[in-house]
Amino acid sequence: MADTRQRLIDGAIETIRTHGLTGTTARSIAATAGVNQALVFYHFGTVHDLLQAACLAATRARVEPFAERLDQVTDLRQLLALGRDLHAGERAQGNVMVLAQLLAGAQTDPALAHATAESLQLWITPIERALTRLLAGSPVSELVDTAGLARAVSAGFIGLELYEGVDPDGARAALDSLDRLAVLVEVVDDLGPVAHRALRAKLRRTSKKNR
Repeated sequence: MADTRQRLIDGAIETIRTHGLTGTTARSIAATAGVNQALVFYHFGTVHDLLQAACLAATRARVEPFAERLDQVTDLRQLLALGRDLHAGERAQGNVMVLAQLLAGAQTDPALAHATAESLQLWITPIERALTRLLAGSPVSELVDTAGLARAVSAGFIGLELYEGVDPDGARAALDSLDRLAVLVEVVDDLGPVAHRALRAKLRRTSKKNR
């Protein structure tokens, strides 16, 4: 039974990838999975419930190895290099197409929106953990909400994945700009203690003015 459930989950993701969300039905999923259509309803109740389960299961499978690699990252440039590698892999496997379809469907489907948001949180959590570790002790950390930054990074990469489909050069330029920002943070971190104190004081004053 567990094998059949997994085949249906894999079949649902592959069907979205090849036919889009509107072409993903119990019949098309069953055909892709190579099982009887009735098993969709036996194991999941509805196609909708299967799509939610598939969204979470597929994301967990991709996040696990990514999270392990994240724990080995030692600076922001390595983090961005890992992000580029992930970005290339997701596009090559057709996962960007799946994500685009799920995000589009989630705009008008609250239940699917909940499952998609939960899936995105699976990416955000290890990214937030890595950012908290990498920015610890940096003057920049005093002004950065790492939880918010992790969401901004995740949203940014999702946007770049979709944007690359219409403007590959523009997407590469955006990623290059993030690399330069990472270098800037490294330069700030390499400043001496006197410069650090002056920078922290300046950042605090600027932060108070902007409140």
